[in-house]
Amino acid sequence: MVIDRIQNGKLYVGMHHRLAQGLDYLRTMDLSKLADGKHEIDGKDLYLILGSAQTKPADQGKWEAHRIYADIQYVIQGTERMGWAPLEAMKISKPYDEADDYLLCEGDAGSFVDVSEGNFCIFLPEDAHMPGLAAGRPAMVRKAVLKVRL
Repeated sequence: MVIDRIQNGKLYVGMHHRLAQGLDYLRTMDLSKLADGKHEIDGKDLYLILGSAQTKPADQGKWEAHRIYADIQYVIQGTERMGWAPLEAMKISKPYDEADDYLLCEGDAGSFVDVSEGNFCIFLPEDAHMPGLAAGRPAMVRKAVLKVRL
């Protein structure tokens, strides 16, 4: 897992060429001009899901992980709490769904961070993550999730 400010995104260009492309997209694109929904950047290799949602209490969160895609979760407005745990420390509660590239898991190995606007997290396939949580009281958050095929 990586957490940082979007203006520091260029520091991570060596991780993977599509991660670099995605971080550059977030730094340079005016996301306020895009409608909510899915936007292809490089076909199925790199795409954006843009939207607003109400954050939820931690007891309503679910741990998830992916095998093919990394997530870059970028908070545009508001603050969202996100959980992270090493996938190897978690118990699989819903087996891997190849069509949608996700599995669900559970466990107590996680830690949580409040991600405020202008910040992003990168979750790799070995990272279980729990996004969408309230940092205090539930509130609206606008965010971009980039799906990056590794």
